[in-house]
Amino acid sequence: MELLGINYLAMVVAALSAFAIGSVWYSPLMFGKGWQKALGLSDDDIKNANMVLIFGTSFLLMLIMAFGLSFLIKFIYIHPTWLKGLKMGLFVGVFFIITSYGVNILFQRKSFKLWAIDSGYQVVLMVIMGMIIGAW
Repeated sequence: MELLGINYLAMVVAALSAFAIGSVWYSPLMFGKGWQKALGLSDDDIKNANMVLIFGTSFLLMLIMAFGLSFLIKFIYIHPTWLKGLKMGLFVGVFFIITSYGVNILFQRKSFKLWAIDSGYQVVLMVIMGMIIGAW
């Protein structure tokens, strides 16, 4: 299922990988409690959130992200591979996401810890998405 040389099934799988990675990254076993504390969210805040809206909108945004990354990988590399996808994901993550989050964190006067947790997740996510898209 390709259009413009982009494999849309790979995009969906890459977007779904965001949830798998996020479920581990933001779990209490890794950075969940530190993230919650850095944002000042209580357990009740988490429990009372509209998860359908949050997860549904997040999936749509991850699809858009996967489309953009797919387009970049296909535009830059004639013959993508998982390694080329990894490199593109790392490039986008480091040069665009980490820096964008950093600017927001500075102006919002949030902690370095929040920046590290959130931007770290996004870089890992972009690397994995790039690998999936490149390999497909």
